[in-house]
Amino acid sequence: MSIDLSTPPVPISFEVYPPRSDAGVAALHETIRHLASVDPRFISVTYGAGGSTGGRSLELLTHILRETHVEPLAHLTCVGNTYAGANTLIREFLDAGITSFLALRGDPPAGASEDDAFLGDLGSAAELVQLIDRVQAEREPYTEALIPGVPGAVRVEKRARVDIAVAAFPNGHPRSRHAFEDIDALLAKQAAGATLAITQLFFHADDYLAFVARSREAGVTIPILPGIMPITSGARLRRVLELTGEALPADLAIALDVEPTVEGQRDIGIAHAARLAGEVVDGGAPGIHLYAFNNHDTVLAVLREAGVLTTTTHLEKEAVR
Repeated sequence: MSIDLSTPPVPISFEVYPPRSDAGVAALHETIRHLASVDPRFISVTYGAGGSTGGRSLELLTHILRETHVEPLAHLTCVGNTYAGANTLIREFLDAGITSFLALRGDPPAGASEDDAFLGDLGSAAELVQLIDRVQAEREPYTEALIPGVPGAVRVEKRARVDIAVAAFPNGHPRSRHAFEDIDALLAKQAAGATLAITQLFFHADDYLAFVARSREAGVTIPILPGIMPITSGARLRRVLELTGEALPADLAIALDVEPTVEGQRDIGIAHAARLAGEVVDGGAPGIHLYAFNNHDTVLAVLREAGVLTTTTHLEKEAVR
């Protein structure tokens, strides 16, 4: 199965992360069941730096593959992986039937600097893209198809290619040295074999739309999928800003700070994300990728308010019976 971003209605996808304990497995499986019920193009699963959640990532990916009709997409990072280790991990995922990946450079461990040798053998996401493609080519250089009516005869066909997504940064990566470095990096990832880009979060539609326009002018041709994160509390906003280095969205921050109730803050975050989703789709985005925080209620509410989902899912109907 390959990732398809062309079939209407608006293509959607989600990101989840492996449960941190066995106790969270059942709840996340239920969330995935609800996410799968709205026919997303894929569900991506994050991978902990240094392999901290590697085993759980594979378990979750294979659960999605076996228990749903949705394509699972595995995150891989350079950080904490040697060349040999990454090679082994990619083969492990491929052997399990996972053929879609998100190749990331990754962030250095806390306290490390750019001069520290935290990356190991892989210095960029583009190198990881090449490695994923190379491992698949070595593992399955071609396929054979039986020729009907000719016993023992086969036809040699081209190998199935993997889908490799990469990250894009509408407002620049925190470690970028100049304004166009992120687009140069995206061009390098595309040249290495990337088939899709997914943006880090942004808070205004113009951030995404202007980035896409600059990327197209520079020669980027792969789809650039907007990554949208519903921010449903002031605490979450502060944490996200700390992790990403994004500029404070004053309008959202003020609205969350003055709203005293948890329910009210959630409504504000959903409305903001829904408005953002609608604006980028109107501007030509090829779909919507939502960071789900392992909760289906919020992201489905965003899609419903944005007009992407117009009906109640069969699982929601069952829940009210």
